[in-house]
This record gives sequence, structure tokens and C-alpha cells, in this order.
Amino acid sequence: MPKTKTNSGAKKRFVLTGSGKIKRQHAFHSHILTKKTKKQKRNLCYSTLVDTTNVAQVKQLLALK
Repeated sequence: MPKTKTNSGAKKRFVLTGSGKIKRQHAFHSHILTKKTKKQKRNLCYSTLVDTTNVAQVKQLLALK
């Protein structure tokens, strides 16, 4: 049985926390920032956790059990 490969894009975007949760960054904070408000840009800069509905999908991309 061959080894399962980790998705290269996913390993750059997600980080496992010490408790086993998956941390992610917000989208829409890389360019076209002039039309976004200060509040919107400030709230996008913080990291957050992956939603429970998507955890299984992300774990499959990261080749986790």
C-alpha cells in the first residue's frame, strides 16, 4: 500500500494546534485593500479555527487520521 501524500497547498495554509484543532488565516487580506475599511482589514488579520463542518475535509488534505 503506497503512502498517502499531503496536499501541498493545504500544508502551507493550515497549522495544527497543541490540542489538535486546525488553525487557518482569513481570506481577502492580500490585495485590493484600498476599498476595504480599517475595521474590515483589522478583523481579517487575525487567525481563527477551521469550522467543524470542514475539519474532516482538511484532515484528509493534510493526510491526518
